Amino acid sequence: MGRSTGRGSRLFPGVCGLALTCIAGITPIGAAQAKTVQVTSPDGKVQALLADDGGHLSYRVAIDGRPILDPSPLRMRVDGIELGDGASIGAVRRDRTDSRYRFFGAKAAAIDRSTIAHVSLTTHGTTFEADVRVANDGVGVRLRLPAKAGRRIEADHSGWTLAAADPRVWVTPRDPGYEAIYEKKTLGELAGEPLGLPLTAKVDRYWVTISEAATAGYGDMSITPDASGRLTGDLYADPKGWRTDRAVVQPWRVTIVARDLTGLVNTTLIQNLNPPPSPALAAAPWIRPGRSSWQWLAIGAPLEADQHQWVDWTRQLGYEYYLVDEGWAAWKRPWDTLADTVRYARSQGVGIWIWVDSKEMVEPAQRRATLRRYAAMGIVGVKVDFPGHPDHVWTQWYEDFARDAAADRLMVDYHGAVKPTGTERTWPNILTREAVRGHEWQITRYKRVLPADHDTIIPFTRYIVGPGDYTPTVFEPEELQGNSWSHELAQAIIFTSPYLSFGGHPRTYLANPAVDLLKAVPAVYDETIVLPGSDPGTLAGFARRRGRQWFVAVINGSSARSLTIDLRFLGKGDWSLLSFADDAARTDTYDRTERMVRSNGSIKVPLRAQGGFAGWLRPAR
Repeated sequence: MGRSTGRGSRLFPGVCGLALTCIAGITPIGAAQAKTVQVTSPDGKVQALLADDGGHLSYRVAIDGRPILDPSPLRMRVDGIELGDGASIGAVRRDRTDSRYRFFGAKAAAIDRSTIAHVSLTTHGTTFEADVRVANDGVGVRLRLPAKAGRRIEADHSGWTLAAADPRVWVTPRDPGYEAIYEKKTLGELAGEPLGLPLTAKVDRYWVTISEAATAGYGDMSITPDASGRLTGDLYADPKGWRTDRAVVQPWRVTIVARDLTGLVNTTLIQNLNPPPSPALAAAPWIRPGRSSWQWLAIGAPLEADQHQWVDWTRQLGYEYYLVDEGWAAWKRPWDTLADTVRYARSQGVGIWIWVDSKEMVEPAQRRATLRRYAAMGIVGVKVDFPGHPDHVWTQWYEDFARDAAADRLMVDYHGAVKPTGTERTWPNILTREAVRGHEWQITRYKRVLPADHDTIIPFTRYIVGPGDYTPTVFEPEELQGNSWSHELAQAIIFTSPYLSFGGHPRTYLANPAVDLLKAVPAVYDETIVLPGSDPGTLAGFARRRGRQWFVAVINGSSARSLTIDLRFLGKGDWSLLSFADDAARTDTYDRTERMVRSNGSIKVPLRAQGGFAGWLRPAR
């Protein structure tokens, strides 16, 4: 179908508001007698329209009356039948959600408020349903089929058609390990190239992030733009499909919409589209976000003889956790030393996380026995690494692992993992996952360097859909590779992770002029604001509040510039500002200053290429 041309007009004139179905002979859909279902967000600003125009099932999205998605396919091929073709809309049931739950990330709580339509459909004698769910921050759509013995899922070519001519997009190539670089492109440059999700775009004046949610038991999806700009999905991890006797629930095809970057980074739509946890798990006191020391990036495999020393460094920094990473199993007395480390750490108020290879966690009985052994020792969290190719079997494994870990009160960090799809709402013991090209990539012993602008893009792409284990902040001069100390310090504030595993050596933190800020940086926040001047691919600036303290951070890209930070987000009164700005002469030092400021003031920040800024604001006594 053609793209909409009336950019400033209402998207759905002539459609029957919240009516269940209506004839849309004069709607922009364009085909006489097409049945449509319109769903509007609780605030009345976001709309989705599901249509069976000419038998082709499609959906559209608008915000403030302006189109975000032109007709976009909603499809699935099952048992040789393309469910998006020859489709006919039938009865509609209406529903809504309205709840609030604790959230670990950019803010203290998530609000799940949406309007839903459950739409009956038929095609070629097959009966199925579509769900259309519209919230104030975007839209999710999906298909569902009842259980049937031996049903074969063959393909899924659902997609997104952005309502803009060759829009700017921030994208990553398809990579099953989700550790590729993000770049700024135009959609026209990418025709025919398989891309990973999430993707962020600018449509009109709106920020749009597309991805998927609730993927358990369903293969991971990539997208490929065609010459017209339509982004078509591909179940690349399951090229031959799979059989199932269970009900088939397509993952939500998600379109997040925001009027500004602050709205974008505060979305919880991906999480909201997942089922809530059990009441006991929702309030579990053993699920505790925190910061962690970690030796892999600093020294490689852990040494058996210095585990108490690492616990001591962790305690001196005031961090909650210490991660014993890959290599502990090669110690002379691995289990005895591990048990001794756990006992000593507990005596020092430090919790121990342990690394494990996913191959030890595949067979259910072995997985449960190993997790039970960890828990019995007093270990509090598991970093599970190297999951398999994200086909339908492995996407189910993520949920099964989380369930088994929760049964033994273990928190989880997935590494080498598929992108987040909101599973952490159902299983809040999932504190983080990698699925990001982070500081493990930029390390001299691997002779790898991240592009300068990558760090300025991922806060508005990868981090929109969930927390990421970037392992930030190193200070060794040889490891900076162009970054300044202030850039590295800002990473710890911008790259949110409820399990915040620091990449640098604790000795360099304790000796650093910013040690007081390093000790104070939290793992989660109560409020987040994106600073004016932020632009993916150029600069990322955030102000995050925890309690009555504000943490301000800026990461700059490849060109030097200056930034003025308006302090109007502060409350009344005087505030003590401790700031760490770039030094013009060297990357491995700061311009450290302390002064009093007020909300009617500002901070002038000079930024070198690959530079940054970090500030800590507290009410004056």
